[in-house]
Amino acid sequence: MEMILTKDYGILAKLNESVQNLHAELFPEQFKIHNVDEVTEFFKEVVNKPNHLFLLIKDEDDFVGYAWIELKNSQETPFKKAFRTLYVHQINIVEGQRNRGYGSFIIHKIAGFAREHQMNRIELDYWTDNRIAKNFYEKLGFKKFREHVFLEI
Repeated sequence: MEMILTKDYGILAKLNESVQNLHAELFPEQFKIHNVDEVTEFFKEVVNKPNHLFLLIKDEDDFVGYAWIELKNSQETPFKKAFRTLYVHQINIVEGQRNRGYGSFIIHKIAGFAREHQMNRIELDYWTDNRIAKNFYEKLGFKKFREHVFLEI
């Protein structure tokens, strides 16, 4: 098992399918079903943004998942001190490959990357109805420190 830094937007778009479709299934009012052409074009733009990195998980000859991370530098304001975090936009392990340690592997690699870049915090968010994500992150020791709420009107 290895982690590879990539800008291959075509592979990322294909690996995104199961997570995109999960979101569309859980929240059809907000998410679209995966469209490989649209998602490819999206990743084609994002892979070159500064501080955005894409990590592939490869096992033998197969890509089994990916992570999209961003190195965030928040400037000091009158309200907050300056800080640096590593934000995880997405992690996905393809269907049929889950529960084999790939997710834990990539989180540990992301944590090592954060330490190498003098960051002491990894942040991410997930949809509260996504029990798979909730259980996974809790198992790895992630703690809730902020909640986003909404009022539908």
